[in-house]
Amino acid sequence: MTRESTINYTLKIMLILCGVWPGRPYITICRAYWVIALGIDEICHFRYLLMHFQYNDLFDLMDCFSSFLTQIKFITKLIIFWWNEQKFMKILTMMAEDWNDCTGDDVSARETACKVRSANRIINAMFTLHTVTIVAYSIGIFLADVDVTDQQSELPLLLKVELPVNIHTKHTYKTLLTMQFVHLIMSGCGTGLLNSLLLALILHAGGQINILHSWLIELVPRKEKERDDSIVVMTNKIIQKHQKIISFLEYIEDLYTYIALVQFISNTMLMCSLGFLIAIGNPDATEQIVRSLLFYAVTNLEVFIFCYAGEYLKNKTTAIGMAAYNSAWYELKPKHSRPLIFIILRAQKQLTITVGKIMDLSLECFASIMKASGSYLSILLAMQ
Repeated sequence: MTRESTINYTLKIMLILCGVWPGRPYITICRAYWVIALGIDEICHFRYLLMHFQYNDLFDLMDCFSSFLTQIKFITKLIIFWWNEQKFMKILTMMAEDWNDCTGDDVSARETACKVRSANRIINAMFTLHTVTIVAYSIGIFLADVDVTDQQSELPLLLKVELPVNIHTKHTYKTLLTMQFVHLIMSGCGTGLLNSLLLALILHAGGQINILHSWLIELVPRKEKERDDSIVVMTNKIIQKHQKIISFLEYIEDLYTYIALVQFISNTMLMCSLGFLIAIGNPDATEQIVRSLLFYAVTNLEVFIFCYAGEYLKNKTTAIGMAAYNSAWYELKPKHSRPLIFIILRAQKQLTITVGKIMDLSLECFASIMKASGSYLSILLAMQ
C-alpha cells in the first residue's frame, strides 16, 4: 500500500500549522503563535464591544460579536487537541495499522481506499469553501477607497476590533489588512479542516466496519474439511477487529465530545447573531448581508457535519449486529456460533459521538438546534 493514512496532505499541513500534528520539533512555536495571535485578537474584539456598547449601529456590534465567538471557538478546539495529543497520536497509529493490515486483502484495500477518496473530497471541499467565504468577506474592504487621514470616521477593517494604536498612513493600513486577512485564512481554514477531520476519521471507521461485515459473511467456509480451523481463525479476527473499532471510536469520542459541546453552544449563538444581522439589514447594507449569509451557511454546515457524523456512525455500528445475525451461523457448531452472540449483544450498545457526554449527535439533534436558533432569533427580532 502506498498510503498510510486517511488524512491527506492538505489536512496534514494545516494540522502541523495548528500545532496539532504530534512529533514535530517546532510544535511549541506554532502553539505559541496561536495563543498570542488569538489572545491579542480577542482583547481587541472585547475592547470594541466595550467602547461601542452604546453605539446605535447594531450591525457592527453583532458583526464583532460573531467574529469574537468564532475566534473563541477556534482556540478552544486547539486547546482540546493540544491537551489530548496522546489520544490523537493513538488514533493516527491505529489508522496506520489498519492500512498495514490491508496488505494482501483485496476487500480491505478496496474499502479503505474508497473511504480515502470520500474523505479527500470532503477535506478539499471544506478548504475551498472556507477560503472562498473569507475572500468574499474581505474583497469589498480591500477594494474600498479609504481616507486614512480622516480621523472622524472609523477605518473599515476585516475584523471589528479596537486597536491600541492609531493608523495614520496608507501603508500601515494596508499592512494591517493583509495581516488580518492571513489570520482569517489560517483560522477559518483551520476551523473547517478540524471539522472535516472528524468526518475523515468516521469514514475510516466506516470502512473498517464494512470490512468486518465482509468477514462475517465469509465466516462459514465452503469446504467442509476447512471448517474447524478456518472458523476459529476467522472468528478471532472478527472479534479483534470489532474490539479495535470500538477502541478507535472511543478515542474519537474522547477527543471530540467537548469540541462538539463548544461547537453547539457557540454555533447556536452565532446562528442567532448572524440571522439577526440578515433580518435587520437595510437596503444600504447589501454587502454586509452577503458577507453574513456566507458565514451563516458555513456555520450551519459545521453543525450539520457533526450531526451527520454521529448519525452515520450510529447506523454503521448498529449494522454490525445485523450482519452477525444474517451470517450463516445456523450452519456452525454451537461452540463456533456462541461468539456471534456476544458480537450481537455488544453491537446493541450503539457507538456514537456525544455532545459533552450529554446527548448523542444525530440529524434529529441538528433539527433541534436549528429550531432553537430560530426561536432565539424570533425573540431578538421582537426585542429590536
